Amino acid sequence: MLKTAPNSLGFDKPPSQTRVVVAMSGGVDSSVVAAKLAREGYDVVGITLQLYDHGAALAKKGACCAGRDIHDARRVAEEMGFPHYVLDYENTFKDAVIDEFADAYLAGATPVPCIRCNERVKFKDLLHTAKDLDADCMATGHYIQRKTGAHGAELHKAADGDRDQSYFLFSTTQEQLDYLRFPLGHLKSKAETRALAAEIGLSVADKPDSQDICFVPNGSYAAVIEKLRPGAAEPGEIVHQDGRVLGAHKGVIHYTIGQRRGLGIGGGDPLYVVKLDADLRRVVVGPKEALATRSVPVREINWLGDTPFEDAPTGGWEMEVRIRSTRPPKPARLHPLSATSGHVELLSPDEGISPGQACVFYAPDGTRIFGGGWIHRG
Repeated sequence: MLKTAPNSLGFDKPPSQTRVVVAMSGGVDSSVVAAKLAREGYDVVGITLQLYDHGAALAKKGACCAGRDIHDARRVAEEMGFPHYVLDYENTFKDAVIDEFADAYLAGATPVPCIRCNERVKFKDLLHTAKDLDADCMATGHYIQRKTGAHGAELHKAADGDRDQSYFLFSTTQEQLDYLRFPLGHLKSKAETRALAAEIGLSVADKPDSQDICFVPNGSYAAVIEKLRPGAAEPGEIVHQDGRVLGAHKGVIHYTIGQRRGLGIGGGDPLYVVKLDADLRRVVVGPKEALATRSVPVREINWLGDTPFEDAPTGGWEMEVRIRSTRPPKPARLHPLSATSGHVELLSPDEGISPGQACVFYAPDGTRIFGGGWIHRG
């Protein structure tokens, strides 16, 4: 008896016998994933997560998982003829993502809640739900690639560098990666995704992309923090790193490392925020060169290498690292301190490295992602 070739999701059985749960945000990306798989004959189940306040969500545009987006996801499922469920994850989302976001800002860090959402909600609780539904895998609309390597599933950057979401998915574990699928990662542009949506006839083909963090209206982080933590915007001093008091501020939560504009201290040479001291309610400023550093302490490391992280070669792991989502990777060496902590030695100094941001590890000569960790104060 001849063995059948694996289907497009990598299983040795027909699509009709392969159940796949698709995480649907209501946007064009996840809608195309669900519709494309349904059209190929897979047993598709769409799931959308209700993540935050229904009242605010219904009126908010430009963010995922809002009331209108749930409606759009449901409509795509109806158009393509597969079941769709909405799960209320508001309490989980608040406990796992929003509260930490608020507390991190109050502590002077610059958190990245989208990573925590993927790590603690979508790729944890929702993935467990997919397994409970006897799904063979879970698919998402993320722009990242999953490839089969010599030692199993590997995570790789998206073919479209402008859409690559690897920075936000570094904490995907090997076990999760074995179960996940990313059907859009090989596409060369977002235009291809929209063309697929139009070809299939989806009502969301021209829907704008989400821009803001879903629970932060108009990008105003401080307003959200003040609502979540009344009294958070306590005033304090703006202090030069040499000790001089230069002015006053209306709350540490209004500032980020590397900020130059809006300090309200005027005159003289340009000054930048070089440190946020939440305990003393101080914003510390200094010249641009004070931002430069080559040593980055990292913890909560998720390692996706073929050998244990702590078994680094002499001189550390040679990698490229990305320390902000908007910056390209830079050459570095990773020096393990334990299986989940270490320090990153940048081969050339970088500026504006902030606690709370992610540090993501990439192969220096390819597209593979080797995981990453969270920057802390050391």
